Amino acid sequence: MTALTVDGRPRTLHVEHCMGTVFTIDIRDPGSWVDAIAEAVAWLRRVDQMFSTYRADSDISRVRRRELAVEDAHPDVAAVVDLCAVIEAETDGYFTPFWDTDIDPTGLVKGWAIEQASRLLAARGSRNHSVNGGGDVQLAGVPAPGRPWRVGISDPFDRTRVLSVVEGSDFAVATSGTAERGAHIVNPVTGAAAGELASVTVVGRSLTRCDAYATAAFARGRGARRWMEGVPDHEALIVSTHGLVTQTAGFPVVDPTAIAEVPRQVTPRRVPVGRRERKKSQTTRRAAGVAPSPPGQAWLPPR
Repeated sequence: MTALTVDGRPRTLHVEHCMGTVFTIDIRDPGSWVDAIAEAVAWLRRVDQMFSTYRADSDISRVRRRELAVEDAHPDVAAVVDLCAVIEAETDGYFTPFWDTDIDPTGLVKGWAIEQASRLLAARGSRNHSVNGGGDVQLAGVPAPGRPWRVGISDPFDRTRVLSVVEGSDFAVATSGTAERGAHIVNPVTGAAAGELASVTVVGRSLTRCDAYATAAFARGRGARRWMEGVPDHEALIVSTHGLVTQTAGFPVVDPTAIAEVPRQVTPRRVPVGRRERKKSQTTRRAAGVAPSPPGQAWLPPR
């Protein structure tokens, strides 16, 4: 944990490795946040202990082996499974934790865990912070008075290039794709691998839903933009496997002069048709001013 000042303003930064990724907690309020951050980290580790499919002793692994019923597991397991069922209905089945007779809610858990960690920090008095897990980020308040958070969205075919910038306060950003984890998203309606898109970035208030909606939109393929236009209070930027970039009508992009300030910002290039990689990448993006940490994130300079 590091206590810093940025232009004379307080900042507390903590980096934690958990759930197979890197989490960054960045608090922009004055005071000591040691206990609050310790509590948030303990929460993230507890979520990993409950939901990791790589841990034989996790609640979800025991449920999958039929050694434990959902209702007998930790109450958070039933809460997450119920929420997955709600979002499955909201997405017409394009997001689902249910595969044949198996269950895997991990497509929702990380975003949910980050959002809950942000709420925990808020309950401890932090009004201005970001919690970033592998590139998916929940932002509260602002990084400094009169300055919004700025989040860069990277080109899935060249992670050094920023396609777009989103700015504001109290919002969340999540991306699904193949840039970091390769082809791993299946269209649950057809049972085939989702291969029409390179990435989908969703912006909204809740990271839980942004993350799940990004996965569902990616699985939909060509129908992603039309579906996202009908999702209330959420916007999306979509990149096809051919490099074509589209966005919903209300996608909150900052003006071109602000985008021009971002290093290596370029017009997205097209890629050969043969390049059909599929991905659930937590596409590179980063809240403005956060110190370098997790790989796969494009951090933007403070304004």
